[in-house]
Amino acid sequence: MNQQGLQPPSKSHSLFITAITLIAGLCIVAGLIYVFQQPPAPKPVQGELTVYCAHDSVYSEPILKQFEKETGIKLNIRFDSEATKSLGLTESLIREKDNPRCDVFWNNEILGTLDLQSKGILEPYKGQGYERIPAAFKHPDGLWTGFAARLRVWIINTNLITATPQALDVIMEKENLDRVTIAKPLYGTTRTHYTVLWQTLGEDGLKDWHEEMKSRGMIIAQSNGQTKNLVAQANCTIGWTDTDDFFVAKDEGRAVEMLPYRLEDSEQTICIPNTVMMINGCPQPELAKKLIDYLLSERIEIQLSQSTARQIPLGPVDEEQLSDEVKQLKVWASEGYPLMQLEPARQAALNWLKAEYLQ
Repeated sequence: MNQQGLQPPSKSHSLFITAITLIAGLCIVAGLIYVFQQPPAPKPVQGELTVYCAHDSVYSEPILKQFEKETGIKLNIRFDSEATKSLGLTESLIREKDNPRCDVFWNNEILGTLDLQSKGILEPYKGQGYERIPAAFKHPDGLWTGFAARLRVWIINTNLITATPQALDVIMEKENLDRVTIAKPLYGTTRTHYTVLWQTLGEDGLKDWHEEMKSRGMIIAQSNGQTKNLVAQANCTIGWTDTDDFFVAKDEGRAVEMLPYRLEDSEQTICIPNTVMMINGCPQPELAKKLIDYLLSERIEIQLSQSTARQIPLGPVDEEQLSDEVKQLKVWASEGYPLMQLEPARQAALNWLKAEYLQ
């Protein structure tokens, strides 16, 4: 292009450019003023303990409020009412890793706890509560401790069959399993159930079992509660669920009984405790220790065993304060599969389940 093709900008064009530049500069300055004038993130309130709680509030909130009343320590409690509540709170803790807001996490299962453990989000603590819990239900370094457990059980409609292992075998040997139900294993304790099977049967063994059950018509329910309903209402004969769901049906007067689900080779049960842990770098570590010891006490395990969920004490307790139902559950829980062994299988099993149900 020759020089005649290079026209100088007009005066009006220059003024326009100058105005745009000035406006942009003013916007930047205004933005910086806004940013620097914002108040800093609020500091934790002195004497206030932040608790994330995945356990059903109907059982956990009275105990947390009791702790407040007895100690004078104010609790800031975050519940999550979603169906995937344990997963949701676990993901919140992962997002907050570099700026923790939570002091104590009361989880209602184990896999999310193992995930937090693997990411370095938990702070070790071995207090007096830790010492009374058997080794199979706690981390050896004190990163988390189990208490007040549930069992995976068979729920059986006794109007349709007798509640015996032999009757279960007859049903499970049938070609058609459309009278057998289990919850979708992507979430909750059914995911733990599947993770145990991944660890004990191996990847191929679990996948083969799962495909066989589906091909024979086993009903995949949306939740343990729906599984319980299908059996209680005689739409299914048997199913796998948790002890707390079973007792809902039992207390409603339904014709149901339960038997523990046992691993085929070892005869071990699947016992899934609540877990409690302190968050690494939490604002109130000393107060957190007080709550952890409180939850892991004999008194609280007895209280939870006397709730409608009949949660199972894992540490030693005064047996006279337990119902006959809970005494039997405690025997079955003592035969539980060691939970620390789930860590190698946890993520691999979850990746497969996501591929199976979310794609």
